[in-house]
Amino acid sequence: MPSDALALLAVVILAFPMACFFLSSPAFLLVGLEIPEVGQLLRGLIKGYFLAIGILGGVATVLLVLAGRPLFAVGAVILAVFAIAVRRWLLQRVNAAPARQLRLLHVQSMLINVAQLAVVMASVPLIVQ
Repeated sequence: MPSDALALLAVVILAFPMACFFLSSPAFLLVGLEIPEVGQLLRGLIKGYFLAIGILGGVATVLLVLAGRPLFAVGAVILAVFAIAVRRWLLQRVNAAPARQLRLLHVQSMLINVAQLAVVMASVPLIVQ
């Protein structure tokens, strides 16, 4: 497989869960988080998203190394480590948060996701040459 294809695959692997979270998380702004089932669903979404980014960041790292893009591989490692650290930080707060604070944590997780997605999408022209 050509190195550009491997690099593009790494970007797609990272961008897909980011785009899914980007599209699914605003729906929680329209419902009350004091409903137990809604709060549990949001907690599961946040927990799963940051875990997926942590794991897929490792996969993207391997693909970027194989594609001969070591600088971007370091960026993928940083993204993965950041996602795991943020996941731990968010889950400590989300599991004990009342509905009002859960809303703030939800918005923070959305902003983190947008920043991550922007960084990945902005690097596409640099990764795929």
